[in-house]
Amino acid sequence: MLVVKLVIFAPLAVLLLTSQAWCAEQVVLTSGFRIRADRHERLGARVKLYTANGEIELAADTVQSIEVEEYVAPPPAPPAPPPTPVSPPVAPAIQPKALLDQAAEKYGLPPEFLHSVARIESAYQLNALSPKGAIGLMQLMPGTAAQLNADPHDPLQNVDAGARHLRDLLLQYGGSTHKALAAYNAGAGAVQKYQGVPPYRETRGYVEKVLRNYQRLTQTASDGK
Repeated sequence: MLVVKLVIFAPLAVLLLTSQAWCAEQVVLTSGFRIRADRHERLGARVKLYTANGEIELAADTVQSIEVEEYVAPPPAPPAPPPTPVSPPVAPAIQPKALLDQAAEKYGLPPEFLHSVARIESAYQLNALSPKGAIGLMQLMPGTAAQLNADPHDPLQNVDAGARHLRDLLLQYGGSTHKALAAYNAGAGAVQKYQGVPPYRETRGYVEKVLRNYQRLTQTASDGK
């Protein structure tokens, strides 16, 4: 009987004999048929093959050769890019003049009147700061803002509180714009003390400027209709 030796191609013979998981084997039979095995063992005159479906034992003389099939691991997949953070949509900031229009409608004030106060107080500037500490668009004093439970640095709260304060002053003085503006500028205590616009140059100048601008804006709005 012709005994066919197992042919294992060097230098991978050692790997095959130690059954490394990184290699597979093509077992070529004398009939020309091929069997793919994970590894094999030589058991005297027989050869045991370990395949994906189980074990197969063959007579050694039916095996012509065993070829090593090198396994090349595919390159690792590139890591998935981190998800792009989705920022919540940012609502466009409302312009100061639009805030004034909204507050005027809310508190039943002529928008021209409220605009005149804001223009003379701060020229519509949100970051304006008076020498006395009045803050922003409607130039609220910190104490007045605290009484109105408003943050004077927030444009919406600043305008809302200023309009509400003017509305309350107009109601307090029976609709007198002179007294309401004087109290807005110098405080209600000064108006009460002098029973009207106090004789302060700054306050009188302020009242005149606001009312002059109010008349101009009212006339412009009337002409535009």
